Amino acid sequence: MIKKIKTIAALVAVVAMMTSCSLTLPVNATSNPVGSKVGTSHATGYLGVLFFNADASIRQAAQNGGITKISTVDVKQGNILGIVVTYETIVTGE
Repeated sequence: MIKKIKTIAALVAVVAMMTSCSLTLPVNATSNPVGSKVGTSHATGYLGVLFFNADASIRQAAQNGGITKISTVDVKQGNILGIVVTYETIVTGE
């Protein structure tokens, strides 16, 4: 019985560690009206420092969405045990 409880507890611990955290935060807002266009840019890094050909800039997100007048900027960050880190910049505007 004790062995079964330890196995279940270990399984729960592994599942909890394998889940990722994600957080979306507002970065900036302008006086431009909120438009219908949305552009995103992504970057994925490993061990928090190794980013290869990644561009999660506001400029790239605006270009991807065809936006010339930016209304809002949000950043979404994801983290899986500090091993894989993702950044997504979300821009809205016209």
